[in-house]
Amino acid sequence: MKGVVLAGGTGSRLNPLTRVTNKHLLPIYDKPMVYYPIQSLVNAGIREILLVTGGKNAGDFLRLLGNGRDFGLKHLNYTYQEGEGGIAGALALAEHFADGEPICVILGDNIIENNICEAVTKFKAQKEGAKIILKEVTDAQRFGVAEIRGKHVVGIEEKPKQPKSNYAVIGIYLYDKTVFEKIHRLKPSGRGELEITDVNNFYIEEQKLTYEVLDGWWTDAGTFESLLRANTLVAETGANKLSSVNELTGHSVRP
Repeated sequence: MKGVVLAGGTGSRLNPLTRVTNKHLLPIYDKPMVYYPIQSLVNAGIREILLVTGGKNAGDFLRLLGNGRDFGLKHLNYTYQEGEGGIAGALALAEHFADGEPICVILGDNIIENNICEAVTKFKAQKEGAKIILKEVTDAQRFGVAEIRGKHVVGIEEKPKQPKSNYAVIGIYLYDKTVFEKIHRLKPSGRGELEITDVNNFYIEEQKLTYEVLDGWWTDAGTFESLLRANTLVAETGANKLSSVNELTGHSVRP
């Protein structure tokens, strides 16, 4: 399985921070934002990774990440998205890289507490179709919401006023090789973009979209509120882990 990190976009909701840099290069506690989705893929055993970016700061990713040595990688792939084409439009650029293999796609501002190892393992056993990762939330109307039946997703609604479940679709998707054929069938939405929800709906029509529920916390970092939340969660999680280690070793925590 190969991994794709989508790190394009203008980050307009984080203006003026994004006037001088790409959103995904902003810091989350002690690391740039883009480090977290890359590490999620590496933790799941994925070593072939493509970063999709765009805009005037694309070269900064190469200067920051190089060939991925900070993640134990021998090589890191890059591609450039011209303009704004939506998530599915960005993913289309990964077709040559995927080369017929299944892929795990993660949005560049997605930050999770734990890992996606179980979802990746189960998708490999699934052999075809797609799998999305969900998280139970209290404010589902803010997100794409999955309607589930048994092990399958039977519907996805974007920001519904009356959600059919409390399970939000977070930005982590696992697809078989047919994903690119589905992208080629898409038509731009009302906002002129190719929507990833439409791709997922194609899999729903085939009854081949399954799901996993994420363990631990999750947040994006695309607004000032969620950027602050991401920094706080990462800082607190790191402090808690350090405290646990010190309790086991008998070492004290420095203030």
